[in-house]
Parts: sequence; structure tokens; C-alpha cells
Amino acid sequence: MFGDSGLLSPGWADTDVDTLLDDRAWLTAMISVEAALARAQADIGMVPPEVAEAIAAVDPDRFDWAGLVAGVRATGNPTVGFVGQLTALVASDDPRAAEYVHRGSTSQDILDTATMLICRTVLDRVRDDLLRVASALAGLAETHRDTLMAGRTLTQHAVPMTFGLKAAGWLNAVLDCLDRLRGHVLPVSLGGAAGTLAAYQEFTDDALDLVAPFAAGLGLAAPPLPWHGFRAPIAETGGLLALVTGTLGKLASDVEVLSRTEIGELTEPSAPGRGGSSAMPQKRNPVYTAAILTAARQVPALVSVLHQSMVVPDERSAGGWHAEWQPLRECLRLAAGAARNAADLTEGLTVRPDRMLANLNLTGGAIVSERLTAVLTPLLGKAEAKKILTEATRTTADQPARLPEVLADLLSDDVERWRALCDPAGYLGASRALTDRALARYRSAGQHRGD
Repeated sequence: MFGDSGLLSPGWADTDVDTLLDDRAWLTAMISVEAALARAQADIGMVPPEVAEAIAAVDPDRFDWAGLVAGVRATGNPTVGFVGQLTALVASDDPRAAEYVHRGSTSQDILDTATMLICRTVLDRVRDDLLRVASALAGLAETHRDTLMAGRTLTQHAVPMTFGLKAAGWLNAVLDCLDRLRGHVLPVSLGGAAGTLAAYQEFTDDALDLVAPFAAGLGLAAPPLPWHGFRAPIAETGGLLALVTGTLGKLASDVEVLSRTEIGELTEPSAPGRGGSSAMPQKRNPVYTAAILTAARQVPALVSVLHQSMVVPDERSAGGWHAEWQPLRECLRLAAGAARNAADLTEGLTVRPDRMLANLNLTGGAIVSERLTAVLTPLLGKAEAKKILTEATRTTADQPARLPEVLADLLSDDVERWRALCDPAGYLGASRALTDRALARYRSAGQHRGD
């Protein structure tokens, strides 16, 4: 029997994300949560010290998987069946310890906290891959600080820029994502049946004493109040994943356009069989780009489910909590896949300055018409300047290199002056300074070291 291994999921297929987010990973995380809870309880005398070790020693592969799945339908969540089987497995090893498994806890405490552990593992991997992306982009920005290319708006040539600036823009956005990843808080969930901790309180003087050691044992944050009915930690995580995939989607969208055959300014990394077509042997499709784009387009829709699941009644809702699980898992898969694919893409991206220059010259001096307007307006007035430039660019559309000569004739002026004014290299604005600013941010933040 096959599970979902990515056959229809190019956004994360073959990116080593499977084992981080499969059912076994969740089960393992739930065992870790139960063990950490028992350790925290042992610290304040709620359970004997050996209980935590007995729980931690349980092998996930000893569980009856079919029984767990049947239990989901029978009880509405995976924790009830899990606790029953965990208790039985602990009992087979240490009957006395089994009496203390899951003491005072409820399903949501375990599953929500396990989910936070899964999120941390995946977000750590996303961060590592984004650091690779940032390093690659910083290298491109520095190498191509002076590489001329056409800036495009609404699919058309707009003004000249450098490829260094384009890479710096991608870099700056990735650095924003890394900053947000560092500041993202993942809290444990501990509230008992309705957020009062009443069942825990039955076994100790102050149940609040459990929260901090429980969180510390798992390396998660200790929230001031239980959040079982307030789903911001899930929605915020989804929003962060959407930001990451959207940022990488912007990068991939640019690469998609610039790698078109007729543009040819960028080329994806090559490898035997990568990008091949089943019918057209000459093709080398941009598969990293396509994988990133499919992730970026799916995550926002999935995140909308997480946000809708915030609007629920009571201390635990019928269906709202349950609706989060699979969309969140897919968001994590897609974001992790996008980050890995973006790292591989940017580290092997081929830049073709010759094609960039050739494409830049397609429209000749017309690409600096903004500059020419600024030069002519004080002399002729805005309306007349626009009229002359419109006529000059129209008449030279098929021979763009003639624009300086035509302008010189129309204005009875020196042609060399107009050649200088029409040179795209002279109208780059702050491209180089902005590139340097992004590189300085990258270096000063220690991003290249992962600090």
C-alpha cells in the first residue's frame, strides 16, 4: 500500500521532506510530548521519575497503525487511540509506569504540542535552505553588480538596471523571511480539557508549575495562558509559510520569464534527465522554477483554511481544530520543498550577460526615454518634449541604434551628445548603491554564517 510520497506533488517531491511530516513523524512527536510531560510532572512529584523513561523507550513501529487510523474515525482525533496503545505498550514493559501515562492531560494538549515540534523541525530546515539561497544570491549580486540588463514593467522594457540589483532584491526579501523565522514563537499547549488545568491540579499544589518545565524540556515557548481555543500559533505559522513560498515564488517567476528561449538571460542548473520532455528531446524545462511556483500558488489557499479555523465557538470546536491538521501539514511540505528547490536553483543558476546586453539593445536608446524627457523638458516644455520623443522612437522602432542621430537632427544638436545620453550604462540610478546596501545587510547580519 502506497502513501503520499510526492507522485502528484512536484512542489515537494524528492526533497527529503517525507519523513519529517509523515504519520510516523507525528506519532514520534506525540511520544516525545508525553515523555516530556511525564518528566515535568516528575519534577514536581506528580508521577514517579521512571515513567518518562518508560514512555520515551516506546518504539513507534510497535503501534498498530490500522488501529490508530480506525481510532481517528471512532473518536475524531488521533490522540485517543494513541494514548490507549501507548499505555498498553508501556504496561508491557513497566506495568507500574503505565498507571501514570497521560496523567491529567487531554488530546489537544498532546496533538497541538506535537504539531509545534513538527513545525520547529520543518522551519529549522527551511531556515537552513534559505541561508543557502541567501548565500547564492549574495554571490550573484556581487558578481553582477555592474552587469547591465533591461528592467521590465508590464512585460515591456522600462529602464536599464543591473542584474546585481535584481539579485539584491531577491536577497533582501529572503533576508526578511529569515528575520521572521528567527522571531517566530512556537508554544507548548497545556490546558487540560477546557483550558483550566483542573485535572493536573488534582495531582499537585499548582498546575501552573508544569508549564515552564514542560516547555523547556521540549525547547518550545511557555505561553502565559492555554491557547487551545485561540489558534493564532497555527495561523501565524501558516502565514509565515505563505510569506516564504511567496518570496521564493517571486524569484522563481522572474527566472521563469528570463529563461524563456527568446530571452535566454538565465538558465536553470543542468543535470542528466533534468527538465527533459517526453516528446521533445530538445527541451530543457525549468523544473526547479515550476516546483517552486506550484508551492507558492497552493500555500495561500491552504493557509486560508487555517485562518478560518480561528473563528470557532467554545473551548474546543467541532471541526475547526480538526480542519487545521492536513492543510498545515501540506503547507509545511510545500514550504520545505520550495526552500530546498530554491537553494538548488540559485546555487546552480547560469547568468548570461551577453544575452542581457543583446536584449537591452533591442530598443536602443528608447529604454532611457525617461531620461531624455527629463533633459528636454526644461528646454522645450513637457508637451513638446514628449511629442518629439514619441516621433523619434516611432520612426526608429526598426532601427533603434539610429535614435541619437534622429534626435540630433530634430534638435539641430551634436549627435555625440545624444549618443551619450542614450547609453543605458549612464542611466542606472542607484542600482549599484542599492545592491551594496543589500550585501551590507547580508554581511552585517551574519547571514552567511547562519548566526
